[in-house]
Amino acid sequence: MSRSLDETRFWSRIMKEHSLFLSLGFSYGDTKLIEEAQDFITLFERIEEKLSKFSMNSDPQEVARFNVEVYQAATSIWAYKRKVLGLTLNCDIRSNNYPLLLDHTSREAAYFANRLKDLNEGKLQPLPETIIKENVFFLRIMADHSKFIGHLLDPSERKLVEQAREFSHDFDQLVFQALDLDSMRPQSETVPILDQFLDQNRVSVKSLREFKKTASELINECKIKSNIHPLLADHVFREADRFLHIIDMFDESLMANQ
Repeated sequence: MSRSLDETRFWSRIMKEHSLFLSLGFSYGDTKLIEEAQDFITLFERIEEKLSKFSMNSDPQEVARFNVEVYQAATSIWAYKRKVLGLTLNCDIRSNNYPLLLDHTSREAAYFANRLKDLNEGKLQPLPETIIKENVFFLRIMADHSKFIGHLLDPSERKLVEQAREFSHDFDQLVFQALDLDSMRPQSETVPILDQFLDQNRVSVKSLREFKKTASELINECKIKSNIHPLLADHVFREADRFLHIIDMFDESLMANQ
């Protein structure tokens, strides 16, 4: 129960912020899409309000029903993001929302929905397959973040832009390594290999998290030139921090099963 409430607490805020960022990226004339994004902000604010009333003493059945409600919200925003992606790729709309950003945010909505589904079905312990596949997912998210940061920094911030490119390259390589490991399953699902896999990813994610933290502080203090909203800077920092938390959780699970 605590796991599903934690997932909802983290990802509902992420979904709400996605809605805000997308609404800010649309052109002035895209009023219907902007209104839909604002409706999702309201939807996830209501979910956060309901969430605040649950505790560890809550009825598990009530939490399960709440999870179904949140699952439906996650699938709805996933469909909205995919719709906007289709409109963008067909040039039916012109906006500042990159197609990769739309795909990125929809992948996170799908991940959120799938986590709730698994938890409602009692799938609590991560399997070796899950460890690999979740790392593929999060490594790709980190690679995307690095690319977005590089594109949203002012070109005159040459040093920071170059650092973002280096992170992008590093995480692209980690994604490929993770995909290689995935294609070698089930033979690759050994504790030594998975342990090394997690350790290597942890080092890179920690480095990226510190870069994001520094960038967020500089943006808040207006010390660097960029098109990065201060909330977006904090948003990507929180996701890197979340990934580190998941890596540690996977590591503990591996050690417990030795």
